[in-house]
Amino acid sequence: MKKTSLAVGIDVGGTNTKYGIVNQQGEILQQGEVKTTLFPTIESFVDGLYERLSPMITEHGKEATIKGIGIGAPNGNHFNGSIEHAPNLKWKGIVPIAKLMSEKFGIPCVLNNDAKAAALGELKFGAAKGMKDFIMITLGTGVGSGIIVNGGLIYGHNGNAGELGHTTIRHNGRLHWSTGLRGTVEAYCSATGIRLTAIEMRNRAKKPTLLQQYKDDEINSKIVFDCAMKGDRVAKRVYEFTGQVLGEALANFTMFSSPEAIVLFGGVTHACSMLMEPAKKALEKNVLTVYKGQVKLLLSKLKEADAAILGASTLVWD
Repeated sequence: MKKTSLAVGIDVGGTNTKYGIVNQQGEILQQGEVKTTLFPTIESFVDGLYERLSPMITEHGKEATIKGIGIGAPNGNHFNGSIEHAPNLKWKGIVPIAKLMSEKFGIPCVLNNDAKAAALGELKFGAAKGMKDFIMITLGTGVGSGIIVNGGLIYGHNGNAGELGHTTIRHNGRLHWSTGLRGTVEAYCSATGIRLTAIEMRNRAKKPTLLQQYKDDEINSKIVFDCAMKGDRVAKRVYEFTGQVLGEALANFTMFSSPEAIVLFGGVTHACSMLMEPAKKALEKNVLTVYKGQVKLLLSKLKEADAAILGASTLVWD
């Protein structure tokens, strides 16, 4: 009797790395998590993953074939299997993680940018199932993206296409904290960007705001969300502004690839209508007539806790 196939999905984050065993139906059979920051070198990281994943692979390998390991990582280059100059990871330069993992585990390993992996996960298991043209935008600590055209990811000639979060949306605007670029989408629409906007608006506020209860280093996107949910006008204005900037960016992206849908994913999307309504309004306002009413703005259908692992595992099936 032929064994079923399973994949190992690994999502490498700046703070945490999530991993799991996934079947072809998108069910995570077993999973775990470890602090990425525990490992000063890529070699120690690979050793740490091997220690944690080997028992899981051995157990599930009794009844099924482990087809491969899929990894989603910031600045992951699918073409060469390396993480390249990731600003939020300790391991600097070009890190050949896929090669190191494959040698350690004795299993084929494939790498992709984390947002591109998320797009493939959404295509196979989520809101974009059955679509051939859509854009995935991840709104978290940063802003990532994966662009699907005619059923396939856009990689570009060197594997680095689709960094929509680093495109300029405000000329000479806010300085990005790590890239040195000004006025980028990520500088405004990420959780970090929301924090900075909240501080700016709090400091300019002429009327009392709940945000005045917090010092600069205490304010984060969750605090802003909580204040907005309590009806604070300044916190609500933060989301209106963020949604407007996001919508203007989405209008540009729409005119680039004419997607059927734009799917938003990540912690920032918890704001739901506070973010989505101004984003949709700005999107429609800033596109040519031929695009108006043509693009669906959707929230991801994947569970946030599972999406990263599912997206990474999809790399194995593809």
